[in-house]
Amino acid sequence: MNTPPEGLDPDGTAKDIPPERSPAEAVSIDPDYSTRSGYRADFLDHRLPLPGHQSWAEVVSAELRYHHFSIVMHRPRRLALYTAVNIDGRTATRPSRDSERWIIDPRIPREEQTNDELYRDNALDRGHLVRRLDPAWGPVAEAAGDDTFHFTNAAPQHHDFNAGQSLWAGLEDYILHHTDNRDLTVSVITGPVLHDEDPSYRGIALPRQFYKLVAMVTTTNQLFVTAYLLSQEALLEEFAARPEEFSFGAYRTFQVPVRRIADLTRLELPAHIAADPLDRLTPTALPREILRPEDLLLVS
Repeated sequence: MNTPPEGLDPDGTAKDIPPERSPAEAVSIDPDYSTRSGYRADFLDHRLPLPGHQSWAEVVSAELRYHHFSIVMHRPRRLALYTAVNIDGRTATRPSRDSERWIIDPRIPREEQTNDELYRDNALDRGHLVRRLDPAWGPVAEAAGDDTFHFTNAAPQHHDFNAGQSLWAGLEDYILHHTDNRDLTVSVITGPVLHDEDPSYRGIALPRQFYKLVAMVTTTNQLFVTAYLLSQEALLEEFAARPEEFSFGAYRTFQVPVRRIADLTRLELPAHIAADPLDRLTPTALPREILRPEDLLLVS
């Protein structure tokens, strides 16, 4: 019989918060997943479908629907291939949460998602791909925020990266409230850039870069989608077997053409590319470093 990793029960659940002593908010997660509607492609009145992933067809999960967001998993990597969330700034709330207990999604095998063992006794955080507050709007705001604490939504991120205060952390908020946004709504695709040479740690290859695609509709009814890339490569050197070169460096956020994200991720993003103001300027636009909100190019 195999001995489970220290701190885990034989079935892989964490011992630090036993089920019978789970925080009250943990049991608020509805076990009936049929109630989740997931990401809506028509949320912005301009259809933006989920990314195509034919290149990954043999390794991805089915769409996992949560309240106001969806996730497609890369099963061998045990991480999300991408997440997609609809955000309604008009009815957003900020539900409080005293504890952060992450849970396994029962709809896919445990061995196709991470668990607490990856994050134990090291500088890795469970980084939210869909931010906790992003789907927290409307009548199911609290349940939607709780849904973000599934391990399917976690990405291993160095603590200094995850806790860093940078424009990356506030991109959605800025575009919601400080732009020519018609309905205070946005749709966001977020994910790791999965590369064969990502450094391995405890059996998980650690992504070195992350991306966002943020879509909004202006008061003139124009759809705009902008793309962003952020790297934690320098911070992950301590986890790698050998020093890795890094292209952008820690904490640096870049606005890039959506085509660049499509190339990096091998996702099909035709509707997003068609609405990219950088692509309208030139499809070969260079990355634009974003140091302040004024550096964002949101409309052409």
